[in-house]
Amino acid sequence: MTTVSLEHIESPADLRSLDRHELEELANQLREFVLNSVSKTGGHLSSNLGTVELTIALHYVFNTPEDPIVWDVGHQSYPHKILTGRREAMGQLRQLGGISGFPKRSESPYDAFGTAHSSTSISAALGMAVAARNKGLDRQHVAVIGDGAMTAGMAFEALNNAGVTPGVNMLVVLNDNDMSISPPVGALNHYFARLLSGRFYAAAKNMGRAVLQHVPPVLELARRFEGHAKGFVASPATLFEELGFNYVGPIDGHDLDALIPTLENLRSLGGLQFLHVVTRKGQGYKLAEADPVLYHGPGKFDPSVGIQKPSTPPRQTFTQVFGRWLCDMADHDSRLVGITPAMREGSGMVEFHKRFPQRYFDVGIAEQHAVTFAAGLACDGMKPVVAIYSTFLQRAYDQLIHDVALQNLDVTFALDRAGLVGADGATHAGNYDIAFLRCVPNMVVATPSDENEARLLLTTCYQHEGPAAVRYPRGAGRGAPVEAGFETVPLGKGRILRQGRRIAIVGFGTLVPAALEAAENLDATVADMRFVKPLDTELLDELARSHDAIVTVEEAALMGGAGSAVLEHFSERGVAVPVLQLGLPDRFIDHGEQGALLRSVGLDAQGIERSIAARFPAPATQKEGKVASSLGE
Repeated sequence: MTTVSLEHIESPADLRSLDRHELEELANQLREFVLNSVSKTGGHLSSNLGTVELTIALHYVFNTPEDPIVWDVGHQSYPHKILTGRREAMGQLRQLGGISGFPKRSESPYDAFGTAHSSTSISAALGMAVAARNKGLDRQHVAVIGDGAMTAGMAFEALNNAGVTPGVNMLVVLNDNDMSISPPVGALNHYFARLLSGRFYAAAKNMGRAVLQHVPPVLELARRFEGHAKGFVASPATLFEELGFNYVGPIDGHDLDALIPTLENLRSLGGLQFLHVVTRKGQGYKLAEADPVLYHGPGKFDPSVGIQKPSTPPRQTFTQVFGRWLCDMADHDSRLVGITPAMREGSGMVEFHKRFPQRYFDVGIAEQHAVTFAAGLACDGMKPVVAIYSTFLQRAYDQLIHDVALQNLDVTFALDRAGLVGADGATHAGNYDIAFLRCVPNMVVATPSDENEARLLLTTCYQHEGPAAVRYPRGAGRGAPVEAGFETVPLGKGRILRQGRRIAIVGFGTLVPAALEAAENLDATVADMRFVKPLDTELLDELARSHDAIVTVEEAALMGGAGSAVLEHFSERGVAVPVLQLGLPDRFIDHGEQGALLRSVGLDAQGIERSIAARFPAPATQKEGKVASSLGE
C-alpha cells in the first residue's frame, strides 16, 4: 500500500521530499483530483490532464519559486496550482472571490508571471533571466509553451533575441500535444508532424533518452551523438539550434523516468536549452482523449458519463447568430472570406469551414497577420470578415490602424466576447474595444442590443464599403427571434424603444434590455443607439431638447467609451444637459459568474435604476412633465 498522498503536498518542497518511485502514484492522484475538481466547477480540462507529469517533474527538479516557471497561456496550470498550496482553493476556481483559472502574480509567489494570452512565456522568462544575470543571481528560468502558441510571431521574436543575449539561464519546454484550442495549423506544425511520423522517431527518442541519463562529463559526447541522430529524422533541432539553443528531444512527456533525468541534466548545463516533450491532451480520461476540443473548457459535468447534451435546447448565442449569418452571407456573396486566428470553434466558424473550405482561413495564433492578411484580400476586391475575440484584437491594433483603416479598406470585424466574459476574468474581458476603435478614422462601430439586431448590424456593416466592427458578448441575449434575410438599418441611426418623461436612457449594446427594465419604474425614455460611430447626433439632440437629463449605458470601459462620445458631441454643440455615464469602472474586473459581475458594478437593471434615482431623484412637484428643483431649475 502506498504512503503517498496528494493531501500531504502543500508546496513543491513537500514534493521534492518524495522518492522518485513515489511520483507516479502522485501523478495518478493529481490527475484524478484535476478531473473531479473541474467537473464540479467547470474550467479547462484537456490541457491540464496532459501536463500532470510535466508539472511534477518541473517542480521536482527546479527550486521553485526561486527558479521561476512561466506557463504560456496558463490554461494548463491547474496541476501547478494544486502542487503550490491551492488544492483546497480549487473548489472556488474561476468563481467570484475564488482563484483564477490562469497564473496570477498576486495569487501566489509560484505564479511568476500573469498569463492568459498566447506566446508571451519566452519573452517574460528571458526578461527574468536577464534581470537575474544583472543582479548576479544563480537562478534557472523555465518557459513552458505549447506547439500552438509556438506558431505565433512573438515566440520567435523572443527566441531570436535570446540567441544573442549572453550569460542567461533559460529552458524553453515545448509541450507538443498537436493541439491548441482549435487544431493547430501552419507550416511549422506540419514540420513537427513530419518529424513525429518519421520511421526513425522511436529509435531516435530512445537513443536520446538513454544518452541523456549519463552524467555531465559525457554530455559533450552525447550532444555530438545526438546531432547525428537528428539528421536522420529531419528534426526541428536545426531551427532552434540556429537560434542559439541546445535542442533536446522529443521525449515522452508522460514518462517521469525520462523527464526527470533529462531536466536534471539540462539544469546542470545552464545557458539556453530547448526541451521538446510530446504529451497528449486529456491524458488519462478517455473521453477527453477522444475529443480534447469538447473537453477543452467544459462546464460542470459528471465524469462517469461525460458531457451530455442539455435536455432542453439552450437559447441561441450571439456566436451562433454570427456563424449562421456568415454561412448565409457566403451563399449570397461569393466575395466573402472568413478569417480566424485559431478560434474556429469559439468564433462559431465550424459550419462555415465545412461548407466553404476554400474561403475559410485559420491563420493560427497570429492576430497581427490575420488583420493585414484581410487587408491584402480587400485590396483585390474580396470581402474579408475577421472573426476575433475583442481581447485578441488588441494584439493587432497597429495593423487595424495602419493596414486597414488608414487605407479605408473594406474589412468587417466580428468582435466576440465583448464586455465582461465571466469565469475567464480580466485577461479575456473585451472592455476596451469601443474606446480604442471609435478614435480611429474611417471606422464604424456597431453595438447590437439583441440577437436579431446582431444579424441586422452584421449585414449593415458588411454592406458598408470600409472598415467596420460589430461587438457582441459571450453567451445568449434576451432570446430575441432572429429573422432570416439580409435586411440592413441606416448607418449611424438609432431607435426609440420606450417613450417616457424627464430621463432619457441612451443604451449601447446588450445592456439595453436591462435599461428598459429600469425605465419602467422611472418612466424613462430608452433609446437603442445601435452605433457608437457614427453617432446618431440628431437623435441625441432631440432627446436633450425633450428631456431633463441623459443617461448613457454601456458594457465597456467608461473612459473614452460611448458615453464619452455623447459628452463630446454635446460639448461641441454647446448643449447644456446633465449626463450620467454608466459603464465599467477604471479597474480590472476579476472572474466570476457574468450576472454577478454586472451586479457588482451596478449594470444590472436594479443597479441602473438605483444610479439614476440617486443622481436624478424624482421631483417633489412637476409641471407639465418638467423637472422642478432636483435638476437645478
